[in-house]
Amino acid sequence: MLAGSLTLASIPTAFEELVHALLATGAFGLLGLFLMLLGFKLFEWITRRLDVEKQLENQNIAVGIVVAALLLGISLIVVVSMM
Repeated sequence: MLAGSLTLASIPTAFEELVHALLATGAFGLLGLFLMLLGFKLFEWITRRLDVEKQLENQNIAVGIVVAALLLGISLIVVVSMM
């Protein structure tokens, strides 16, 4: 839509498109957060012998780096799958 072609009749349509885009963004954001949580829980399930939360409480930097890399990797996979 060009800035010069904005008329009173096109305002509701533009507003509806904005609301639709905001709702879609919120839905995909929630889906992404859910998938990241699911991926983290799957990681915890696979590594049962390692208590991730306890290690993070003990300030184990190596576990923190692995968890950060895991979350970044999952988020990249989720973003690419949503495109």
